[in-house]
Amino acid sequence: MQRADGRAYDQLRPVAFELGIAPHAGGSVLVTMGNTRVICGVMVEENVPRWMKEQNVTGGWLTAEYSMLPYSTQQRRPREIAKGRVHGRSTEIQRLIGRSLRAVVDLEKLGPRTMWVDCDVLQADGGTRTAAITGASLSVAIACRKLAREKKVDAPPIRKLIAAVSAGTLNGQPIVDLSYEEDKAVTVDFNLVATEDGEFVEVQGSGEEAAFTQPELEQLLALARRGIAELIAAQRAVLARIMVSPQQS
Repeated sequence: MQRADGRAYDQLRPVAFELGIAPHAGGSVLVTMGNTRVICGVMVEENVPRWMKEQNVTGGWLTAEYSMLPYSTQQRRPREIAKGRVHGRSTEIQRLIGRSLRAVVDLEKLGPRTMWVDCDVLQADGGTRTAAITGASLSVAIACRKLAREKKVDAPPIRKLIAAVSAGTLNGQPIVDLSYEEDKAVTVDFNLVATEDGEFVEVQGSGEEAAFTQPELEQLLALARRGIAELIAAQRAVLARIMVSPQQS
């Protein structure tokens, strides 16, 4: 099966990471997956949320915020702050990003500080949540290395890299890394977050006005796992480069 953009059913969109997009951040990445582009930045504050102090919770905290910039889609999206509340979809996605990253960051080693992860969608063409997680993982890894270089922690507190990718069933064919047009047309919508050693962090799947079978689910899972392995390899290649030239981060 060849898709509208010429890709094979098991082929990711072109992936790129541009580092240092936000110079004041501890780690920042512009992640591009096809026509989807997300800026991921990490800043570290030397304090923890009040609830941690009140409940005597040790270690640090990591939290995420997600937003789509007004010009990220063909029709302008009003800023959520103008409406006085965060949209339910944004809340769901930023919680997903935070959960995913907390699964691989050692909060005890982070120490009594808060790591803020901001993901802003610059251009949306499907898979913004998965691109945000993939870019945020790289941004957090860079920020953790910076903490170690500055002797604020003994070693980078990130244990593993994570990545995420979408998959779905289009005209009976499982496909990976959906564009917006594909996302609208699939009968099964699936997102997977997993670590570099293949452990699952989150699995999201639903039928879009249709049911799906276990073999179909297993096909989607296999496709997504292969896609994540490719994304992790791309992340590792970036980290290997900045080990040689730390100023790139």
